[in-house]
Amino acid sequence: MKLLLDTRPLRSSAPFRRVWWGSALSTLGGQLAVVAVLVQTWELTANPVAVGAIGLAQAVPMVLFGVVGGTLADAVDRRRLVLATTLAQMTTAVLLTAQALAGLGSLAVLLGLVALQSASGALGAPARRTFAARLLPADQVGAGLALFNLSFQAAMLIGPATAGVLAARWGVAACYAVDALTFLAALYGVVRLPALPPDGEAARPGVAAVIAGWRFILSKPVLAGSFLTDLIATVLAMPVALFPVVNADRFGGDPQTLGLFLSAIAVGGISAGLTSGAVTRAARPGLVMLAAAGTWGAALVGFGLAPTLWMVLGCLAVAGAADTVSVVSRGALVQLATPDAYRGRVSAVEDIVGMAGPHLGDFRAGLVAGATTAGVAAVSGGLMCVLGIALVAALTPALRRPVLAARPGYMLRRY
Repeated sequence: MKLLLDTRPLRSSAPFRRVWWGSALSTLGGQLAVVAVLVQTWELTANPVAVGAIGLAQAVPMVLFGVVGGTLADAVDRRRLVLATTLAQMTTAVLLTAQALAGLGSLAVLLGLVALQSASGALGAPARRTFAARLLPADQVGAGLALFNLSFQAAMLIGPATAGVLAARWGVAACYAVDALTFLAALYGVVRLPALPPDGEAARPGVAAVIAGWRFILSKPVLAGSFLTDLIATVLAMPVALFPVVNADRFGGDPQTLGLFLSAIAVGGISAGLTSGAVTRAARPGLVMLAAAGTWGAALVGFGLAPTLWMVLGCLAVAGAADTVSVVSRGALVQLATPDAYRGRVSAVEDIVGMAGPHLGDFRAGLVAGATTAGVAAVSGGLMCVLGIALVAALTPALRRPVLAARPGYMLRRY
């Protein structure tokens, strides 16, 4: 039974349970909104460049406001910060619903609201990432992060299909409205938490705090090695940009087959999440992370070489499972190895690395595929990933050792 999903955080901590349910529902609502924005943008413009601009409208605020959110999370009450940013996201969802119902037909308004919601989420994300370490004992932090990851994977699998049904029957406004309603669950999960100020001396927001956060990361081989591992895996071996080319070259370009590629990754991720007990109880999460990142690279070598659809889907499912294991183990490692006074800024860097790496990886894959073939891009990227992870493992022995909580900041169960 210990190999299965570790549900101790849900059983032992009522505050964590409320936060988790609220997060799960709001994440599902967010997937509805993602599809609605894609559908509405295409209906307004029928222009792929405009659709691509959605990513820009999301990525730029995430980076800029994520840095600010990290310094704020180490300076103010994190509960209040998350409440304020969640209210801002909910308000933006209501405005998205209103513009859809009013039929404004303005791409500028739509992208502006998307950027505003992205900025609000980025401001609160670093503070929200610290909740598991503050609400759970150290030996349950990994399990808590695995539960968050599982809810995200489930939303990725269920949300787009649900959004398609809602948009087809009632229009995109219905998707935006449901998204707004799910933020009520997120608010309920946070509003009953106790005050969560940084544990230790609070940092003053500003450039000096940001620089201090980066210095702290670079001074800790465990943290620097964790983020470098993530960058190697995503920048060198991100396969999503290759999916349309591989589908066209090997399987006739059937859109249904293309959808199976993404579903295979999600199925692998959910399967790993449901059997993550051994991962979340591991005494050496860094070693688990390195092994999972190497498996990710090896699976994508297989994806580049596989001649049949079932072999391709199998390799992608293995990659999705390895990604989930890597994300969960890295998240636990980062949270436990970071003193609470720095957790906001370190979490902000983790968010930025997690967002920028896949985008850069898709760009690299596209360039290599354009100069050679999609198979060469996948195989070369996977091999470089495996080699890079091996070098990190060899040069960073701290990642292979057991990790102890720096300062778990565990809140008493009476809350």
